[in-house]
Amino acid sequence: MIPTNIKALILDMDGVVWKADAPIGNLPETFARIRERGLKFVFATNNGTKTPEDYRQKLSSLGVEVEASQVVTSALAVAHMLAHKYPKGTKVFMIGGPGVREALEEKGFELLSTENAPEAQALVVGIDRTINFDKVAEATLLVRAGVPFYATNTDRTFPTPRGEIPGAGSWLSVITTATGVEPIVAGKPLPFMMELSLEILGTTKEDTLIVGDRLETDIASGQAVGCPTAAMLSGVSTREEAEAWSPAPDIIAESLAELVK
Repeated sequence: MIPTNIKALILDMDGVVWKADAPIGNLPETFARIRERGLKFVFATNNGTKTPEDYRQKLSSLGVEVEASQVVTSALAVAHMLAHKYPKGTKVFMIGGPGVREALEEKGFELLSTENAPEAQALVVGIDRTINFDKVAEATLLVRAGVPFYATNTDRTFPTPRGEIPGAGSWLSVITTATGVEPIVAGKPLPFMMELSLEILGTTKEDTLIVGDRLETDIASGQAVGCPTAAMLSGVSTREEAEAWSPAPDIIAESLAELVK
């Protein structure tokens, strides 16, 4: 099902590799096929709550051995985005979890407490399970004062075994409502994370297939960057939705296993 010119895959995780933490199909067998075909691959996820090492360990527990460097998160993407614009030591006020914190610290940024937020030279917002009114208030004041405003992603919800809970986009909407300012977004559906993934792979847009289950993020980001796309029906999107999407994905498959068989 994969065109012969394809040399690499950029894979979403939730809805493609697992769903509600349960593996989708026989993952060791599926990834053995990917490697047998000589395909390079990285994972690209809007979920910036975990670090690449956390994801490496999770994949290992499911029988898929990869390097942490093969995992690109929206947190990693936003840190790379800032590193292209600001020197090490730049003061950043962050609303986000451990994945965002580690990514920014690895790039040498100084992360500020809520009390010291007025010193910030940039604001970064992602999912934060300890979010409170004071953090949102400081973020709003910074944006209204003209401080550059970045976001990991705009996903309105975040999947859990019990169902969907507020995602980064939900918290962003509070700040954008209060300021009238939209953030610069690193994650899907914008192309930056896909461009970073291509850089890591060392492949071209034409020979890299982007694989995901969410049309409005995974497929949209692939189309935005100019890569061929494959919509998986193992997550949230139905065949009817995928066929109605415009422009249509290049491939529609029931699962990653079907795609690579």
